[in-house]
Amino acid sequence: MAKRFGVGVASVMRWIKTPDPKTTRNKPATKINMEMLAQDIKNYPDAYQYERAKRLGVSKQGINHALKRLSVTYKKKPVSPQSQRRKAAYLPEKN
Repeated sequence: MAKRFGVGVASVMRWIKTPDPKTTRNKPATKINMEMLAQDIKNYPDAYQYERAKRLGVSKQGINHALKRLSVTYKKKPVSPQSQRRKAAYLPEKN
């Protein structure tokens, strides 16, 4: 069957194990206050995600998903020495 569809055997076994497609979550995140997260990004642009999670009292994965929803981008800070280089977070400009 794997040869017939041009996929790996593991894929076929996974499809047999769970034939129904997985559903997505249809409700917004409730614990993370997006305004507080945006303010945290402005106050601490070079903070790591685990630091943001600790400040806001949420999980690291929750911060990761919230940053994606805010379309946050990361840029390397050129003024830092190469050995201590960190990335800074930037919110997109609103038109």
